[in-house]
Amino acid sequence: MKYTKPALSFEKQAQQLLNRGLIHPNKETLARQLSVVNYYRLSAYWYPFKQFDPATGDEHFAPKTTFEMIWRRYTFDRQLRLLVMDAIEHVEVAILRTRMVEQFTLQHGPFGYCEPENFNPRLDHPRFMREIDNNIERSKEEFVQRFRSKYNNEPHLPLWMTAEVMTFGQLFTLFRFLHRAEKKNLAQTFGLYPPVLESWLHTLLFTRNACAHHARLWNREIPIRPKLPDFRHSSEWYIPVKIDNRRVFTIITILKYLLSYIVRPTEWSENVLTLLNEYAEIPIRQMGFPEDWQKSPLWR
Repeated sequence: MKYTKPALSFEKQAQQLLNRGLIHPNKETLARQLSVVNYYRLSAYWYPFKQFDPATGDEHFAPKTTFEMIWRRYTFDRQLRLLVMDAIEHVEVAILRTRMVEQFTLQHGPFGYCEPENFNPRLDHPRFMREIDNNIERSKEEFVQRFRSKYNNEPHLPLWMTAEVMTFGQLFTLFRFLHRAEKKNLAQTFGLYPPVLESWLHTLLFTRNACAHHARLWNREIPIRPKLPDFRHSSEWYIPVKIDNRRVFTIITILKYLLSYIVRPTEWSENVLTLLNEYAEIPIRQMGFPEDWQKSPLWR
């Protein structure tokens, strides 16, 4: 099937929405709003309001659908992404850039990451080192230049410096290929088993990248689903409210859990509640929030 839809100006996009029944008081204002946030990006937020006529194949908006209703879903999602990114930053810095680095360097020394025997043999260590070296070469950080000028016989930087120019993905790779005892020791700091913490970090890596590219969080299904702690040791993930690992509510709950170990007391969960109250019309069940979710011990 050949794609035949033409490109439309902002004015024509606005007119098309109005022709399909979207309520907006001013066509010119609507065109300006579409020039700030494009038609296709907003379409993810108005899709639940669309209705299709199977007989004609035409689509139109449900009666009384206003642009303001769609815009509020968009702004809610944007503010949610900012909250999630803020929490992920705390997790990334505390777990990967700080505690993991301290544990690793105390055991293997500042340059231990350069030695393949300090990792699971499944790690492609030469490739890992090439990626890190490339980051350092491209870095404009002053501390890199100072170290290079003072210690000009050292081919690499200590890990606590190197970690500052590594991406979240590279830090996650380092964690993923630590020896089992080291992963276990780090995970126990947060009351978790290594496979659970690893899966959480993997999910947060995806989530961080999605947020960095301004992708939608509201009502999306998680493609990289986090593992939940087992029922026998962590029944609070199941009773009285079962956490569903397919939706964004799980990510928010994971972040709240980890932040409780990192920044005490935390205002982050209060900010989440404030956002939900400010946008009380948003259907949070589509985000995976179960009924009576605040009764969960994880949210008390």
